[in-house]
Amino acid sequence: MQKITLPLLLLAFIFNINAQKINISGTILESESEQKLEYATIIFTPAKKAKITGGISDANGKFDIEIKSGIYDITIEFLSLETKMILNQNLTKDTNLGIIKLNPSAEALDEIEIIAEKSTVEIRLDKKIYNVGKDMTVKGGTASDVLDNVPSVTVDVEGNISLRGSENVRILINGKPSTYSSDDALRQLPAEAIEKVEVITSPSARYDAEGTAGILNIVLRKGKAQGLNGTVSLSANNPEGYGISTNFNLRAKKFNFFNNIGFSESEGPGNAIFEKEFLQTTGNPYQYEDRKYIRSRKSFNTRFGVEYTMNDFNSITTSVGYRKSNRGTDTEIFTSEKDLNFVEQELTKRNDIKDDDDDKIELNFNYTRKFKNDGHQLTFDMRHEKSAEDEFSNILTENINPTPSLGLAEKINSIEDDKKFLIQSDYVLPIGEDAQFEAGFRINDIKTATDYTLNEEQADGTFIVNDDVSNLFTYNENVTALYTQYGNKFGKFSALLGLRFEISDIEIISEGVTSEKNYNQWFPTLNLAYQINDEEDLTLGYNRRIRRPRHWFINPFPSRASESNVFQGNPDLNPAYTNGVDLGYLKKFNKVTFNTSLYYNYTTDVFERVSTDEEVNGQFITTSTVLNVASEDRFGLEFSLNYSAAKWLRLNTNFNFFKETTDGNNIVPDSKNDSWSARFNSRVKLPAKIDWQTTISYRGPNENFQRKSKGIASVNLAFSKDLLKEKATLSLNVSDLFNSRKRFTDTFSDTSNIHSEFQWRERQIRLNFTYRFNQKKKRTRERSNQNGGGEFEGGGF
Repeated sequence: MQKITLPLLLLAFIFNINAQKINISGTILESESEQKLEYATIIFTPAKKAKITGGISDANGKFDIEIKSGIYDITIEFLSLETKMILNQNLTKDTNLGIIKLNPSAEALDEIEIIAEKSTVEIRLDKKIYNVGKDMTVKGGTASDVLDNVPSVTVDVEGNISLRGSENVRILINGKPSTYSSDDALRQLPAEAIEKVEVITSPSARYDAEGTAGILNIVLRKGKAQGLNGTVSLSANNPEGYGISTNFNLRAKKFNFFNNIGFSESEGPGNAIFEKEFLQTTGNPYQYEDRKYIRSRKSFNTRFGVEYTMNDFNSITTSVGYRKSNRGTDTEIFTSEKDLNFVEQELTKRNDIKDDDDDKIELNFNYTRKFKNDGHQLTFDMRHEKSAEDEFSNILTENINPTPSLGLAEKINSIEDDKKFLIQSDYVLPIGEDAQFEAGFRINDIKTATDYTLNEEQADGTFIVNDDVSNLFTYNENVTALYTQYGNKFGKFSALLGLRFEISDIEIISEGVTSEKNYNQWFPTLNLAYQINDEEDLTLGYNRRIRRPRHWFINPFPSRASESNVFQGNPDLNPAYTNGVDLGYLKKFNKVTFNTSLYYNYTTDVFERVSTDEEVNGQFITTSTVLNVASEDRFGLEFSLNYSAAKWLRLNTNFNFFKETTDGNNIVPDSKNDSWSARFNSRVKLPAKIDWQTTISYRGPNENFQRKSKGIASVNLAFSKDLLKEKATLSLNVSDLFNSRKRFTDTFSDTSNIHSEFQWRERQIRLNFTYRFNQKKKRTRERSNQNGGGEFEGGGF
């Protein structure tokens, strides 16, 4: 018996050592929000005394762990959630455990919410995600203030938004075009309503092809916690201004109600100077304009929505958004001239009192159908928008020389009506563990009608319509798109290949005359990623993009900023096309995250603003328009560095350099432009639990064949302190501390040299108080890695 037992035990021992290796996979979600949990811990404990093994989940909540076959107890853990045990599992082959949901821990519910609050950077295969977090400099601010703090993004003195130095960026709200997507509307959307901003420099085929620089997708907050909770934020500004915004969320069983409300009123000064030297004139060669602005704004906006979860597989979300604003601008324009001996004489004082009423409403509907396999889903979306803008200007001119007198008045009325309708559907099908297929369509229809009337006062005090300027202009645009894309992961290598086809039908009606433009184009995309190791990733992206001219670019009728400055659209303007390549590298150290990109864009039919001068009745008129020039090459290098120096100190910086070369093709002169931008941000924890944040920004000089602009530097400061047992936060921030956000531009032509200085808004100081009810301050979980490398968005990777 002894002789038989020993060999059997030896064979059993050998068999155990060479036990078959298998892979155990699954997906871990938070039960209430169904948020995918990254860095959840999975532990395999053998039934017999042996080595315990395990691993962690990735950015999509997925895990795939290699173990030896046998009987195990499986433990799944995640901070603030209840631990889940799966006991006595006989694992003899590759097994997918499916979706594992973890319930919130009763002890932690009052302390921690799943949404991380600190500003972090997440890397996906086709986007970078910047969580707004606890950015104190935007408390009580607007979406424009948020974007101005996002790496790769700059907002100039007029509110124009650029991505990597290019203003041709597509802005989306919750993944779709919206009434809030315009530069002006972003100044009215409260910062507290924003959860995160997605920066997509190499968009995949699922996104609109519009926007040659890329896409900024602003994701609005929608609470996930059970019960009634929310925030109320109050702010007061200097110069004069105040605001209030609220975010409410009520989740009860199958229903989730969410509401954002914001109201603000402000008044701010601005200024501009224009100095013109005319090279070909028999009169006085020097002309000056000194402008003083007082801008006032009242704005109310709200968004209310309901999410209904019918069952584990079907949900419907509807929402309605409404925005009403009144903007007033009181502009004083002083004009003067100098002769060849630089003797100055004042000519006119011009008062332009402008009042602008704007009403917008949008309706949204979403249906989501999930299937049994994780990530397998079908979505259907509809959006309808309607807006009406009524702008009225009363212009009074006072002649100072040669004889003081009141000039004849002008009254300008511009009525603009917009209607937009969008319908789209997207289908996502995971194929096995590592592949994914997507397909969808989108129809986007825009109708814009502008009625512009100029009434000029006559000597007898009556007003007559100026038919040379007054016009009725209609712009209709319909874009129908189909797309498909396929992604797969091969070990450490991931690939996403897509193709999008867009049919563009443009109709322009000007004073009863109709013209059409139609163009159908293919837009291929390719995104590759290679995970060198857990701390290093490489990405490579290619995409083709389009820039369609907006309706104000092609309106042939002139609009006037002043008597001597006119803009006139070009109805023959064609779309610009861009082919872009982006090579990215991510490296994570112990306390440092480094991310860099090399990019190249080649654009045809580039839009270029061109100015000409004409002498009319002894006065020079500068007319600007937009032309298609031949082509543009654009090279760039960008990097971001995040450094957690200590518990009390966090530093991050972003730098972007680009070089543009434009071939004018004998339409305009060739030009070159080398420029750069940089942003440095520090967060310091002071005694008494006071947080101090400093942001230093610089936007370098720019130039083209006709225009040079100097660099702009600015500094923002903010301090904050938690109160009332962390239920409230008081913050003080100063925007443009040194009042230095001014644009200095020199424009050259064969007939004139023009120097201009412009400041949209002077230094602003803002005090903000935020109170949270039924929730404490959102705490963050420290992660060993703030970036998910080389992963597809959504299912199965």
